[in-house]
Order: sequence, then structure tokens, then C-alpha cells
Amino acid sequence: MPIVHPSPTVLPLPATPGALLLAKDLHFSYPDGHPALRGINLQLNEGEKVALVGPNGAGKSTLMLHLNGILTGSGNLSVAGLPLTEKNLPLIRAAVGLVFQNPDDQLFSPTVFEDVAFGPLHMGLPEPEVYRRVEDALAAVRMSEYRNRLSHHLSVGEKKRIAIATVLSMSPRLLVLDEPSAGLDPRARRALIHLLHELPVTMLVSTHDLAMVRELFPRTVMMDGGQVVADGATADLLQNQALLEAHGLEMP
Repeated sequence: MPIVHPSPTVLPLPATPGALLLAKDLHFSYPDGHPALRGINLQLNEGEKVALVGPNGAGKSTLMLHLNGILTGSGNLSVAGLPLTEKNLPLIRAAVGLVFQNPDDQLFSPTVFEDVAFGPLHMGLPEPEVYRRVEDALAAVRMSEYRNRLSHHLSVGEKKRIAIATVLSMSPRLLVLDEPSAGLDPRARRALIHLLHELPVTMLVSTHDLAMVRELFPRTVMMDGGQVVADGATADLLQNQALLEAHGLEMP
């Protein structure tokens, strides 16, 4: 049952058993004083694929921006046993790949190849390794034939795949996605679901698409009012109509 409650060469984080991400009593308020996170406790284990759900304003995006140090609040946050500190920030940003809701926020180079190569190049990797990572990332999202295309000419679904590839090219330990199915037609949404199912990487996905959550994620974390209000098996949470209604969600 659910529990209700640019850098120099960066070496990858060593593999560690158990918790890949650990947040303890995480708090954050915006400059206007609005508290966005109120004591978040969250653990993600290696290999998990977890959905993050909740109404608008629940704090989901704020939490995700903490996971690689874009925002910094009070409390404790660690990735693979490394605390999120200024010293560890290059390692953690290489390990936690964040994919934004709007792919245009992530694609800014003339060609797909250059977009996907940007991260590895700024990690200081040698050219052969950059090429290998780009080819592997494009193959993983089934977009190899798009390497020389102009990024801004692609469809929304194609752009989202390329945005994921820009993160995969950095070999992240944790893939964090914000509303990946938003704005997709049914065919592109179905292709994205297959892609996320196949990717062999630990994953935290913020979404309002509860039908996708039910199909893809064994575990769901529910947020509301800057707090984790439920954390448990997806099947249990999504059949709890009272819980969903109390936090602005509808049964899929």
C-alpha cells in the first residue's frame, strides 16, 4: 500500500548499490517568500523508473531543478553518495540529465549532431569519444538518420527525442524528464512511451499523463503543496479515487 506523506573533463560517478538519489528534509522558498518545497524526503534506487505527479504548483518542477543544482535549498541532497556541493556539482550535473518540457529550451545548435555533441564536448572528451557518444545516443532514441538535419525544422515529437539524446550523450546515471508527453499526437506519444520503456537508465518523470504513468512506472510519488503526500505502488495510488481527488488528480 502507498505511504502517504561548461566544465573540465568529468569522470562518471562510480556505481553504488542502493540509493542513487537521496533527498532529506529539502526546503526551498522563492525570492518573494513563497515556499515551494516543504521538507521533501525522497529516495530513488538504481534501476527504478518513477513517476512524479501532482497538480500545477505542487513543487514538482522546483524539486527537479534541485536534482542537479540549478536551484539550491536547505536540507540534504546526494547523488550516488556524493552530497550536492559546489565541489561535486560538475560530477552530479553529468550524472543527472534533465530534459525540459519544451525541447526548444534544449536545442540551440544548427544541426542535430551539434546539439547532441554539445554536452560531451564541454565535458572535455576527446573527439572520437564525442562521436561515439553522439552516435550511441541517436541510436538509443532511433534518430540516427537525423544527425545532419536542422533541429528547428523537426516536429515536436522528433525534437523531444533529440532533447533526450542530448542528455543521453553525457551518460547520465539518472534521467529526469518534465512532462515528456505534453503536446504530442497519439502516434508520437506511443513512440515516446516505447522509448522510455526501453531506455536502461534510472528515471524520474514528472507528468500529468496518468494513463502513461499506469502503463510505464511501477512506482509513483505524489506531491501537493510542496510536500510528498503519497509514495507507493502505482497500481495502488491510481485506484485510490479519494486520494487522487484530494490532490487535484483524476483517475486515468
